[in-house]
Amino acid sequence: MIRTSILAALMCFTVTMAAAADLYRAQAVVTGQGEANRIIGFVSCLEDVLIKVSGALKLAGDPRLAVYKSRAGDFVRAYRYHDQMSGTPTRDEQGTRDRPYDLIVDFDEKKIDGLLKALGLTPWLSHRPILGVFVEMEQGPTKYIVTADAERSAAPRDSLLAAAARRGMTIVLPSGAALAKSGIDGAGLTAVPPSTWASRAAEQGGEVALVGRLVWDDQELGWATEWQLEWQGRPHRWQLRGVTFDEAFRRAIGGAAQILSNNGDPA
Repeated sequence: MIRTSILAALMCFTVTMAAAADLYRAQAVVTGQGEANRIIGFVSCLEDVLIKVSGALKLAGDPRLAVYKSRAGDFVRAYRYHDQMSGTPTRDEQGTRDRPYDLIVDFDEKKIDGLLKALGLTPWLSHRPILGVFVEMEQGPTKYIVTADAERSAAPRDSLLAAAARRGMTIVLPSGAALAKSGIDGAGLTAVPPSTWASRAAEQGGEVALVGRLVWDDQELGWATEWQLEWQGRPHRWQLRGVTFDEAFRRAIGGAAQILSNNGDPA
């Protein structure tokens, strides 16, 4: 009990929390505020919001969505822009037409729920378990665990947080001090028994542990990844190869959401 309390006190929480209303919101990067690019943004956001609301990552690239994407604007309730270059003076050669914006789209809840029903899915509106995420990165001689506070973890940490927000999940990452105190050295995380990770996740406020290992492959110019998660007494494992770590994290957290929402195992 004392050791657990010490670890909990040492944990630095990194959390991304999606409010219920945010489940029906998605965003995409567009160039300018013209209608043509806005429609392209709506299409991208529609797929994302369907995955986010249902938890079903398997909807990514689903050909059944094509007919709905062709009229994506019909499902939009409101939208707004955020200027990525806010504070940067507009130049003649780069006015609002060429300027990068975040297009933030709020979708009509009833229409999205109805679309999911047509696809044989339901909104995942019940409690979403907090993921305690443990990720080992290995590139050549460099190996480390992504933490909430280490400077070298900054890029993958930001990517994990963005992936969690995109999929409507909440995540917590461990601090470096807590990892050192617990004796975890970053070698072979996926070989550690799931029960151990469940305890570690609980110590940092997580309800289920998502454990991953990414190894850089020079031949594929991408990351070879493996993931594991135990839910309701059943272990789940899946792999990806030749991807950026941004894509790896989106697929990993999306895969976890698919399991937790009872939409099946990740492909």
